[in-house]
Amino acid sequence: MATLRVGPPPRGLAATLGVPGDKSIAHRALLLGALAEGTTTVSGFPGGGDVLSSLGAMRALGARIERAGDAVRIDGAGGRLGSDGRVVIDCGNSGTTMRLTAGLVAGGPGTVVLDGDASLRRRPMGRVAAPLGAMGAAVETTEGHAPVTVRGAALRAIDWTLRVPSAQVKSAILLAGLAARGTTRVCEPLASRDHTERLLGHLGVRLERAAGSIEVEGGAAVPLPGDVSSAAFLVVAALVVPGSELRLPDVGVNPTRTGALAILRRMGAPIEVVGTHDVAGEPRAELRVRWARLRGTTVTPAEVPGAIDELPILCVAAAFADGETTITGARELRVKESDRIAALEQLRLLGVGVTVREDGLVIRGTGGRRLRPGRVESHGDHRIAMAFGVAGLAADGGVVVADADVAEVSFPGFFARLAELGAAVEGV
Repeated sequence: MATLRVGPPPRGLAATLGVPGDKSIAHRALLLGALAEGTTTVSGFPGGGDVLSSLGAMRALGARIERAGDAVRIDGAGGRLGSDGRVVIDCGNSGTTMRLTAGLVAGGPGTVVLDGDASLRRRPMGRVAAPLGAMGAAVETTEGHAPVTVRGAALRAIDWTLRVPSAQVKSAILLAGLAARGTTRVCEPLASRDHTERLLGHLGVRLERAAGSIEVEGGAAVPLPGDVSSAAFLVVAALVVPGSELRLPDVGVNPTRTGALAILRRMGAPIEVVGTHDVAGEPRAELRVRWARLRGTTVTPAEVPGAIDELPILCVAAAFADGETTITGARELRVKESDRIAALEQLRLLGVGVTVREDGLVIRGTGGRRLRPGRVESHGDHRIAMAFGVAGLAADGGVVVADADVAEVSFPGFFARLAELGAAVEGV
């Protein structure tokens, strides 16, 4: 694993640059394309480790998938997806792959065992096993975690209320609902990302009421927008390096995903969203951002689901702000790829005042002053590695990030991108 030092650039960051295709939509396009009758093409495929786990999972279930650069062709297996026997799938580090695939195979033939790396084995899976079990599938976890064994069955529809907002669990139930008799409904306490619902419509899901079945039509093209969660790291990079001005074209601006942009604007960030238009059911636009002095804010529990993946980089923005930033209702951060609340406590090593709570943090910003140099651990978490990499852009002497290459899971070439922008990036 690579350990990198990221230091300040000699001048502001100035460029127009793209970001990888949206990871959340890519997962769903792979799964629904595999379930479809016919061919689905995906462009702008991001190619990180997480989406490659979903690609491998669908191949294991019988879909024929070809990849050439950022283009993927999926010849769906339709009702033949799956095997009458036992299939073991390695989900790597991807909770999305594990949870959504569990829903996809719950109504299928045979037995599917879903496993992953040490980090994924620590993440909670009982929350997806419970609704799938209520629909009639036999789902066994390992004390609430992976490995997860799903034995497919004839499913019945359910009305299910999520206790914790989760697009992954919602999507697993909806995917299982495609094979269930009756109407499946999911109630969310707070809105989570809605890519599954949008993509189902784009792929022509229709109910054949007489037959009691649902078909997913192939022959669709799914052009992926840039991933707004990946873009957020570059947005904050521009905000903390004086003299910066970045343009990020063709970024997804689905309103269930732009909570972080709204929070940053409240902190004083001059972020423009230009030329919004829909493609394949998803809005996209160019983001424009320049350096600005930030002020602290309060992130409420209601805002957390719409910014859950961006909270680590929001904490870095808060580290440079005037005053305090308080985040509450974010207990879910403790069961991500790492305990992100504990990992973000490492901001103290860089001279930032941090108070950790069970469900969040209080960060006392430096008022725009540079951070101290230091060394931090990524804890095998791509978003922690990238967040501290951005912190290094405005730290005297830079920040050393251990296991920095875990960023490849979601943003291939992230640290190379920082170097292209002028940051001092070197192996140590």
